[in-house]
Amino acid sequence: MTLDRSVMLFAGIMVLISVALTVWVSPLWVWFTVFIGLNLIQASFTGFCPIARVFKKLGVKSGVAFE
Repeated sequence: MTLDRSVMLFAGIMVLISVALTVWVSPLWVWFTVFIGLNLIQASFTGFCPIARVFKKLGVKSGVAFE
């Protein structure tokens, strides 16, 4: 799996977890979903994604978007 796909998979899982927390724990967890969305937006403009750096250090091979 490439870095791009790993980042998208991680983001998708985090969104689903945050939605579940919002529904079953507290409506305030919606702010976690907002944070994830804002992080995705800033990564699209700047090319900087913190989890991409973590995955690179773990040895995930580079894709196209986060080189």
